Amino acid sequence: MTISDGKSDPGGDDRDSEIAKETELVFLRNRVKELEAENAELLSQVSSCQCQQMEVKHDRSVSDSSSLVRRRRVRKGDKNSIPSHLISKRYVALKIMYFGKRFYGFSAEAQMEPSIESEVFKALERTRLLVGDKKDSCYSRCGRTDKGVSSTGQVIALFLRSRLKSPPGDSKAQVNGKTGERPEYDYVRVLNRALPDDIRVIGWSPAPVDFHARFSCYAREYKYFFWRQNLNLSAMDIAGKKFIGEHDFRNFCKMDVANVHCYTRRVTFFEVSPCQNSHEGDQLCTFTMRGSAFLWHQIRCMVAVLFMIGQGVESVDVIDTLLDTKKTPRKPQYLLASEIPLVLRTCEFENVDFKCSPGAAESLRSHFKNESLTYQLESVIYQEALRNCLPLSNVSREESSCDGIEKKKKRAEHVPLLSRPTEPSYEERAAKLKPRKQETCHV
Repeated sequence: MTISDGKSDPGGDDRDSEIAKETELVFLRNRVKELEAENAELLSQVSSCQCQQMEVKHDRSVSDSSSLVRRRRVRKGDKNSIPSHLISKRYVALKIMYFGKRFYGFSAEAQMEPSIESEVFKALERTRLLVGDKKDSCYSRCGRTDKGVSSTGQVIALFLRSRLKSPPGDSKAQVNGKTGERPEYDYVRVLNRALPDDIRVIGWSPAPVDFHARFSCYAREYKYFFWRQNLNLSAMDIAGKKFIGEHDFRNFCKMDVANVHCYTRRVTFFEVSPCQNSHEGDQLCTFTMRGSAFLWHQIRCMVAVLFMIGQGVESVDVIDTLLDTKKTPRKPQYLLASEIPLVLRTCEFENVDFKCSPGAAESLRSHFKNESLTYQLESVIYQEALRNCLPLSNVSREESSCDGIEKKKKRAEHVPLLSRPTEPSYEERAAKLKPRKQETCHV
């Protein structure tokens, strides 16, 4: 400030005021920055704490408690849900048993419910073992069994929630099962408490990330059960052995020309054998077939022709004729064998060792025993109904004679396979499919 004639300079006061304001403004700006930094640090601490709490909460939800399946599912968008990329997971193969009678096949893609696949995913979601959705899980299945077909060894593979703490890309740790101090989830026990009685997981195995349930399978084995009655087992065994080797099975399947262009498959084993079960003197028997892969309805077509040979209405040599697609390019029309007795028994893989905890194994044995007893009780009811039928002596002679004539007619009406009307050949089907594809492209 300057002094002139004992009076103050008003301009100097203004400058001092401006300097004070600028100093105060700088101080306030710095303070705001400090507060923002402190706020960010506090938010980071709170977020970390919440993530740990949510992880513990989700970890507890995948437990062996009896109230597991009654827990409320976390809805999408729930603020308490944890992002899927922060959840520990591992690639797992599951071995599944199911009784297929009430299901519309294994696959849920046919949009016919119920299916085994849809029931399995309901259980995975209910137990919170599924991370994200089906598309995110890298899901694969070994086989697509048809409506009514059962299995004791179907295999699927997908990513499931895990106690594994290794990085997601560490496939060695996932396969070796290094989960730190905590044991891995008991997948068999947890899922079986959420599945219906006719579906059970019977084992699980860690799997490498390049594992595929369909393409990694090197062998599949099927069993087909039947009552011997008056069938010629020796003739059926001789005929069935002709399937062994690599053949074109287009005359023993339902052709899917749009998706399948090669119908050559390798069968490595075939056997006809009696089982331990029998009923009123009739022996239960089984066909056992093993191969690398099978076509749509291939087993049921093979069995249908074998039954004709066992009944004596077709010769053993008809197998050779039908396998020769140059000599027989078109499949004769014949009915499929029933789907109910068909069982996918095993799917075989290299370096996949399925396991099950002692507690889960004991629960499985108890469940299968109880289910078996239940079905035997149902069988007893049908046997009781059979005993209560009118005795044959009460049936009039006219009715019995008519029944006998009808049976004779049915037996006499068998048309040899090679004399029957035929389905279009593969080439004829493919030629019809090409114009349809062109029309679709133009549209």
